[in-house]
Amino acid sequence: MIDDIEYNTEREHLIIPEYGRHIQKMINYAKTQEPKEERNKLAKSIIAVMGNMQPHLRDVPDFQHKLWDQLFIMSNFELDADSPFGVPSKEELSEKPEPLKYPQNFPKYRFYGNNIKTMIDVANTWEEGEMKEALVYTIANHMKKCFLNWNKDTVEDDVIFDHLYELSGGKINLKNSEEDLTDASRLMKASSGKKYSSNKKGSNKKNNQNRNRKRY
Repeated sequence: MIDDIEYNTEREHLIIPEYGRHIQKMINYAKTQEPKEERNKLAKSIIAVMGNMQPHLRDVPDFQHKLWDQLFIMSNFELDADSPFGVPSKEELSEKPEPLKYPQNFPKYRFYGNNIKTMIDVANTWEEGEMKEALVYTIANHMKKCFLNWNKDTVEDDVIFDHLYELSGGKINLKNSEEDLTDASRLMKASSGKKYSSNKKGSNKKNNQNRNRKRY
């Protein structure tokens, strides 16, 4: 009797294991049926069962398309049935995607981040006026804050103005500006203020717990 036990290691390999062995057997059975109308009927029934096994994905776009593709994949592309989305090819699904390019807009000043370059590019498209001037100084102050987070010391406004001039391609020039940027101590205090308040809140809670503790 023990010799009749069938182990999973001896059974047919499951192409998509999460659907289980019974779905795989249903697909293998559908491949052998004639005529094609019978295979189409069986394929739709299998798709319905597969959909019931993943109810949390019903609202996902192209959910039915995904089920039909998985049906043909589990049949090793040997099921001759009509799909409302077309039959995928094995070569198409086995193609390797092209590697994604890592964004490196200005690796020379990485401590500013890529968003700064995007903001500068937007500022270059604005017309001259008070709105653009306010945006430019906002960008410059943010650059100064990023520089201080990286350097943890101090930085002269002229350094920020030089970097802004370089990153804007010479279109934003504050080198001769008479207006100063926000003081470094205020920028550092603003960046650490949230963390300080959260720690203070936690310490108050701990003190209240100690105050309310019964003494015997």
